[in-house]
Amino acid sequence: MNSANGAAVVVGVDGSESATRAVRLAAREAARRNRPLRVVHGFIWPLLRVPVSAPAQAPPGAGLRHQAEQLVGDAVATAEAECPGLRITGEIIDGEAAAVLLGESPSAALVVLGDRGLGGFAALVLGSVAVQVASYADCPVLVARGAARDAGPVVVGVDGSPLSRAAVEFAAGTASSRGARLHAVHAYTHPASTGPGDMQPLVHDEDQLRGEEDQVLAESLAGIAERWPDVPVTREVTHARPVAALVAAARDAQLVVVGRRGRGELTGLLLGSVSQALLHRADCPVAVVRAPE
Repeated sequence: MNSANGAAVVVGVDGSESATRAVRLAAREAARRNRPLRVVHGFIWPLLRVPVSAPAQAPPGAGLRHQAEQLVGDAVATAEAECPGLRITGEIIDGEAAAVLLGESPSAALVVLGDRGLGGFAALVLGSVAVQVASYADCPVLVARGAARDAGPVVVGVDGSPLSRAAVEFAAGTASSRGARLHAVHAYTHPASTGPGDMQPLVHDEDQLRGEEDQVLAESLAGIAERWPDVPVTREVTHARPVAALVAAARDAQLVVVGRRGRGELTGLLLGSVSQALLHRADCPVAVVRAPE
């Protein structure tokens, strides 16, 4: 996360109900983190050479530029109502929504957006904006979806990789700011290989395997209690597929946090199958954390 002084929580808006939920979520996150909120709208029409000003003799409020100004103003008003006193700015930026948010990400503390935009089939809209931003942003990305809860744990998926450690640290800091419990979930499906040519054993000691997987989780949580002593931590090691385990844990959670790509993912899937599945299936907001530099 960009820890520079003044780094804002950035939220993308397009006038949709999903974006309005994202604005409320972003305002609360900015207030918890004592950061300003920056509301941005990607204004694509100039790129398409569409006239954006109101034509002569048009009624007041006509024109695409004016409509964009209105939706940004409405989003700022929504954020102010959600968290009075929050430092909020709004801006229209020429460009496609995902490109605009990615351009904001290097200087942002967090980028927030909805899981559904305006127009098109829902799954395609999710794929074209939320997944793109979560895949390539230079800061953590929070996608507003599912139920907005003020109770319940912050859930984090752990697989023992350096990336999942970054997810744990983000989740612990978020749990601290929310006064929530941290629930760390490590799911496994078979004995782990130790090399690319290893054969999986036909018979294995389940108790030994469970002990090894417990150790993976313990190592990923090392030092968390010392850094965030105010955060209660619960652990779950389960013989299950990671997506199923995290979807189940998210049912009563405030937030579920995952790394951009976990251990064992195909390198071509930048976001990763687990992260992408949660963006479609989790019943709470999802935070996607990038790998540390």
